[in-house]
Amino acid sequence: MRKFYKPSVATAVLVLLLAAFPVLADNDVGKQGDNALVVYKNPLCFCCRKWMAHLHKAGIRTRTDNSVHMGEIKGQWGVPAGMQSCHTAVWQQKYVFEGHVPARLIRQYLSDPPEGSFGLTVPGMPKGSPGMDDGGEFEPYNVYLLMRGGDYRFYTRVTERESR
Repeated sequence: MRKFYKPSVATAVLVLLLAAFPVLADNDVGKQGDNALVVYKNPLCFCCRKWMAHLHKAGIRTRTDNSVHMGEIKGQWGVPAGMQSCHTAVWQQKYVFEGHVPARLIRQYLSDPPEGSFGLTVPGMPKGSPGMDDGGEFEPYNVYLLMRGGDYRFYTRVTERESR
């Protein structure tokens, strides 16, 4: 007699959730144009959705690409290990915005990208940053330039909450 693997209820629920998220992501993609930021995120991360809502309010369009292989995606785009966060957004296959970068800084960067750079990063998940703002405590944080060749440099410090 054969023995069959019987998944736990938690495993079955996780498989169903992972199966449902790509469908939602495909719906997002169908509504967006080529000028949208492609946001690579884990399907179970919800602060990324809040960050994307912040971008939408600022007129920046996004589309979602859910992945459980975020380390590989960050490596592919050259985001240094100490500069990583939960999601990686890519604009026109050229510029990278890692983590909870405010919309105003994305716009500022895209209007005049500093020479030798390929994007901005907010390492970690600072309290009060876009997507991490629950109205409670605010933690000032640094934004860094991502430089070609694996380096990074200070770009600016955010000392106040972004307007909602």
